[in-house]
Amino acid sequence: MKNRNVYFALVLATLLLAFGVWILAFFRSTLVTKRTETPREVPRQNAKAPAMPQLFNPPRPEDAPESIRAEVMLGYRIMTETKKYAGKYINNDLSCTSCHFDGGRSLDTISLVGVGARYPLFRGRRDYTADLTLRTQGCFERSMNGTAPAYDSQIMQSLLVYMQWISKGIPIYSEQPWTLPHDLGNSHKPDVANGAKVYQDVCARCHGEAGQGTAIAPPLWGDGSYNDGAGMHRIRTFSVFAWRYMPKSSPSLTQEQALDLAGFVHEKPRPKFVATHPDKVVQVIPLSEVK
Repeated sequence: MKNRNVYFALVLATLLLAFGVWILAFFRSTLVTKRTETPREVPRQNAKAPAMPQLFNPPRPEDAPESIRAEVMLGYRIMTETKKYAGKYINNDLSCTSCHFDGGRSLDTISLVGVGARYPLFRGRRDYTADLTLRTQGCFERSMNGTAPAYDSQIMQSLLVYMQWISKGIPIYSEQPWTLPHDLGNSHKPDVANGAKVYQDVCARCHGEAGQGTAIAPPLWGDGSYNDGAGMHRIRTFSVFAWRYMPKSSPSLTQEQALDLAGFVHEKPRPKFVATHPDKVVQVIPLSEVK
C-alpha cells in the first residue's frame, strides 16, 4: 500500500511538471510572437521642438546684481524721467514712458520686456538688420524729435544695460506673445471725421482739446509731440496702440474707432524728422555675395 502511494505521488509530480513546462512554453512563444509583430518605431527626422511658453515676469531694477545695479537704476530713471536725465537729447514734451509705461515693464503698453532677446532685428526702415543701439538712437531722433546719444555715452549704455536686465531669462529670438502686432488686420478705411468725434469724446480730456497734452497725458500733435518719422506717425501703429491700451487702464475703443482716430491724428501738424546720424547702413559688401 505504501509503495502504491509513492508511485501515485511520483506520477502526479511528473504530470504537474510536464504541465508546467507546457504552460511556460506557451506563454514564451506568445510573447515572442507579439514582439515580432509589433512594428519598429520610425525614427524622428528633425522633429521641431515645441514652442517654449513665456512668462511675463520682468525683474525689478533694484534687484539687479550689485555689479550692474547702478547702471540699471539709471537706465530706469532715464526711461521714467527722460527730461531730467536725458534732456539734452530730446526736443519735445514726451518721455520714454509716453509709449513704454513703467519703463517698459508694464504688460499694458509697448513692452520692452524681452527686447534684449529680440534684437538684432531686420528693420525695413534701414533696409538692414539693426541692433538695439541703433533702434534706441532712432527713438530719440523720431519719437523724441531729438538727437541720438552716442553708443559709448553714459545715457545709451545705461539704457542698454537696463533693457538687457528686464529681458533676463527670456531665450534669444523666442516667441513673445505680448509684443504688438504689425497692424489690426482690419480692412476698415479710416474715417477722419468720425476720428475727430472719437478724439473729442474719448481722448481730449487727457490729451487736451488741441492735442497739446496735459499733466496726465502727452501731446499727440504740434511742436511738443513726436515728428513725422516716428513709428506712431504710422496709422497702423497708432491704431494698434490706441485699440489695445487707450484710454489708459480702461481700453474701450473698437478697432474701427481706433483706425478712425489714427487717421484723424495722422493729419495733424507735427515736426519734420531730421536725422542726426546716418539713417541707413551703407552696404559696401553686397550681401548676395556672402556665403
